[in-house]
Amino acid sequence: MNKEIFKAYDIRGVYPTDIDEDTVYKIGRAIVNELNAKTLAVGRDARKSGPSLHKELIRGITDAGCNVIDLDMITTPMLYFSSHQLDVDGAVSVTASHNPGEYNGIKICRKNAQPVGSTSGLNDIRDAVIANKFQENTEKGTITKYDIKPEYYEYFGKFADFGNKKFKIVVDCANTMGVLELPFYKEKFANNFEVIELYCDLNNAYNAHEANPLNTDTLKELQEKVKTQKADLGIAYDGDADRVGFIDETGAIIPMDLITGLIAKVLLKTNPNSTILYDLRSSRAVKEVIEESGGIAHECRVGHAFIKQQMVEENALFAGELSGHYYFQANKNGEVSTLAAFTLLNLMTQTNQKISELVKDLRRYSHSGEINSQVNNKETVLAKLKEKYSDGKLSELDGIKIDYPDWWFNVRASNTEPVLRLNCEAKTPEMMEQKRDELLAIIRG
Repeated sequence: MNKEIFKAYDIRGVYPTDIDEDTVYKIGRAIVNELNAKTLAVGRDARKSGPSLHKELIRGITDAGCNVIDLDMITTPMLYFSSHQLDVDGAVSVTASHNPGEYNGIKICRKNAQPVGSTSGLNDIRDAVIANKFQENTEKGTITKYDIKPEYYEYFGKFADFGNKKFKIVVDCANTMGVLELPFYKEKFANNFEVIELYCDLNNAYNAHEANPLNTDTLKELQEKVKTQKADLGIAYDGDADRVGFIDETGAIIPMDLITGLIAKVLLKTNPNSTILYDLRSSRAVKEVIEESGGIAHECRVGHAFIKQQMVEENALFAGELSGHYYFQANKNGEVSTLAAFTLLNLMTQTNQKISELVKDLRRYSHSGEINSQVNNKETVLAKLKEKYSDGKLSELDGIKIDYPDWWFNVRASNTEPVLRLNCEAKTPEMMEQKRDELLAIIRG
């Protein structure tokens, strides 16, 4: 086993060189010990290596004396849903998210979608697997097969309010798990949608473009299809459907942070004075719109484990991340990409406006997007930036963020590689480009 498969929030590596059946069996045993679990829900995505890894994960869990509710193929939002709808101590899925088909891995959460990351149990699971140390159990757990999908569609379908409105949408699943979200549009609300599918074939799983809407190159075909089909909205799911990107009716990409602002607008109509979290890379427009809509806007650091923890501490209604993760209290602070789509469609229904018109109000500033730079001396560079921009307002919530009246920037170090990530925003495109280039000259030295 390559111990580097244990990441900050999940387990991920190339099959079978980094992760194989034997490793997954041991991980199953270690999960039971760490969660002190009596019953776990277990699912998987559609990768070719999924069935055998899923089987060995379940064998490891049941050999440790824990019962399994076998959900078979699910999306990650379904995983979180099962963790609070079923009588379980947690939920586990064999998935490698948006990584290519040769990868596989494991996502774990405790009951009520509480994340298990490097600082909340994942490192302990890793250490148990490396040491080959597991509690002995004489009694094996049972396996019960269960289909969570009908309950999932029913539960989140209640949040849709489309009336008699008819939408034409293009949905790109990249032949990955977003396909299991399609019944919302094609069956539950079939009268409201004309659905044009792009790469929605699980029989040809992971044999399409990268399932990662944050990589805008993957959206080009969707953009073109939305324009030629004169669709109202384009929707792109990532590999395990816990992230989503959107294209407006003109074919333009809607920045994922601005989606946070639009969703906040809708939710605050029925939940005034609620707290909404936005990650610190987001446009200032997001904070402004939350406050204009009667909400309390709080910044949060990047990463689902941190965000979910802050949502619990502050009783936040919703949180949005620049990477297209949208967290809803309705799913115990877990992501629900389709609920993000429904919320936008609800807003389009209520206002009778096109999505581009609704987003226009949030396009107030010029944002650089996230720019990565390979840097060997990360701490030295951060110290230089703090010194040069010492007259600005400094926050060290996540890396460094320095605010000025007309512009701001954030620089964060990657946990896994020698990379610094820059986000910069200003009042005008000219100022943003000037500041971006100035910052990159220091970072890249």
